[in-house]
Amino acid sequence: MKKWHLKFRNLMVNYLALPSDILLELPRLTIIGNFHLYIENHKGLETYSETELKLKTTNGYVQILGTSFVLKQMLPEEILLEGEIEEIKYIPSSL
Repeated sequence: MKKWHLKFRNLMVNYLALPSDILLELPRLTIIGNFHLYIENHKGLETYSETELKLKTTNGYVQILGTSFVLKQMLPEEILLEGEIEEIKYIPSSL
């Protein structure tokens, strides 16, 4: 059933030109330089410290590594992170 649901969403994205990040429940990351990161459509905070931010997504995690991290804004599905961003990594959930 879940495979059919995903195929249907892909068809909607391709044929109706709908935004894939919203319809497929994908996170959207907007980075400005290496000091501002705006993350939308996440599923919750997993880890936060001065050097790491790890967020749950539909299919895994997004991990951001760096230094001097400060959460400037945190809403249910949006986060604004400031600090020196060194690495952004997607970690798929294990099956």
